[in-house]
Amino acid sequence: MSTERVAVRVSDAEMKRRWDAVRKLMQERSIQALVAYHTEDWLGGHARWFTDIPTHNGYGRTVVFHADDLMTVVQQGNFRSVRKLDGKDPYHRGVGEIRGTPFFSSVRYTTGFHAEIVREVIKQRGYRTIGFVLPETMPHKLVSGIADGFEGLKVIDVTEQIDRLIAIKSPEELDLLRRSAEMQDDVFAKVVKEIKPGMRDVDVTAMAYGYGWTQGSSQGIYLGASAPVGRPSMLMGRHFQDRVLQQGDHMTFLVEVNGPGGYFTEVGRTIVLGRASQELKDGFAATVEAQDHSANLLRPGTPCSEVAKAHDAFMTARGLPPELRLYSHGQGYDMVERPLIRIDEPMEVEPGMCLAVHPGFDTPNIFVMVCDNYIVSGNSTDRIHKTERRIFEV
Repeated sequence: MSTERVAVRVSDAEMKRRWDAVRKLMQERSIQALVAYHTEDWLGGHARWFTDIPTHNGYGRTVVFHADDLMTVVQQGNFRSVRKLDGKDPYHRGVGEIRGTPFFSSVRYTTGFHAEIVREVIKQRGYRTIGFVLPETMPHKLVSGIADGFEGLKVIDVTEQIDRLIAIKSPEELDLLRRSAEMQDDVFAKVVKEIKPGMRDVDVTAMAYGYGWTQGSSQGIYLGASAPVGRPSMLMGRHFQDRVLQQGDHMTFLVEVNGPGGYFTEVGRTIVLGRASQELKDGFAATVEAQDHSANLLRPGTPCSEVAKAHDAFMTARGLPPELRLYSHGQGYDMVERPLIRIDEPMEVEPGMCLAVHPGFDTPNIFVMVCDNYIVSGNSTDRIHKTERRIFEV
């Protein structure tokens, strides 16, 4: 059957690779089904990893991954609706049935509807051991509605194991990440070419958004809010993007969208409508040094927490602030996924990981950051964005 509605997607072989790895894990722990949930467009994409289908418009999507059968998917739909696919639908690969229910996260008495269906599936199949994938971000009623009062049901949290499977990308996934980075380089080049005084910040981001969509992007955000040189240009979303650009202004611009196949990367630079101040140039140069420092530490076997500590030491030795939030993290179907380069991350760096590295800092006069993606291989860490690491004066 035709799949003309989707231009780029992962192969059937890639999907089978994932399913086989998960079923091996389930067999080792005698788990009969896993429950995963997808929360929003660009975060919480665990359910997408099982199905290669995203969630849009804020509607949750629950996947029941059976150890010895096709998946059951619960999503927005009519009460008690059931679509029997039997694994034959070209878009919903590996799915046996899709069950519908009108669930809205803003309406409290609907928030348990997914749980009612999943609980019914578990009871009908006589399962005694199930696994939750990232239950901490599932709706409370999804977790409690499945497990509470279910006599004889054993629940295992398998998030750590699934997160590692997701974090280490296959060659096919790494190719899609490179294509995403290439697309973002093109988007940023178009912004540099088109930006001019008189445009609002949102005119710039909307132009980038539209162009990115035509190049294969489907989800994500563009962050950028202009300011006169001498005041920090912070990363801000649409609500704060109605300022009009003037000659001499600058904008820190971050392309944080997915590309063909739905894989996220991100690239960020500073654009000046005129000449950058020496303070801005010096600050940006410091972030490039910090990025190189971290990239050189992203070697297989290195604890992520140690890279984070080394970054903070690098910054403070130069009179710059340590990282208090997050400056580097994995990417894939999620804009932010594990591992985090942070002192509380238990993972180690491994070959096949793709990480965004975006050190930055702000003062009363400037905000500077540089953002690119790196792929970790056996003996090197390669920057996959090709946008020059400089301030763009236009």
